[in-house]
Amino acid sequence: MPKTVTLRIDDKLLDRFKHHAEMENRSISNFIETATLRYIEETELVDEFEMSEILHNDKLLRRLKKGSEDARKKRGRFV
Repeated sequence: MPKTVTLRIDDKLLDRFKHHAEMENRSISNFIETATLRYIEETELVDEFEMSEILHNDKLLRRLKKGSEDARKKRGRFV
């Protein structure tokens, strides 16, 4: 269920939000939500090139699997 959030921003930033929202034919609320989701996706997810590099690195994959097994067995030191 959607929630309402109050956000305090200065007039210059609000004007920038309005400008970009109008350029994308969105409401300010939708623009902020969409921009935030894009930011989260870019910072949390691995892009296709990085994922390809990971999946083709056998040494790294072995170490990841071993680390996962160690974590599951509560073995080692975790920081």
